[in-house]
Amino acid sequence: MKKLLLLACFVFLTSFYTETDVYLCNTKGGKKYHFTKDCQGLRNCQGEIIKVTLTEAKEKGKTICGYED
Repeated sequence: MKKLLLLACFVFLTSFYTETDVYLCNTKGGKKYHFTKDCQGLRNCQGEIIKVTLTEAKEKGKTICGYED
């Protein structure tokens, strides 16, 4: 019974957790992440603009765009 209650609590709590999505310019030179796809910092992107989680962006060494800082 305890295991079932713990499992139910875990499922309930994780259902509220959502990871923030951010946008990257998918090129070798892209160093920043952006909260909106139409951010001014992405206007000169020569590659594909991709959506990733904030955690993934930080793991790739990206930092926040200066326009959104």
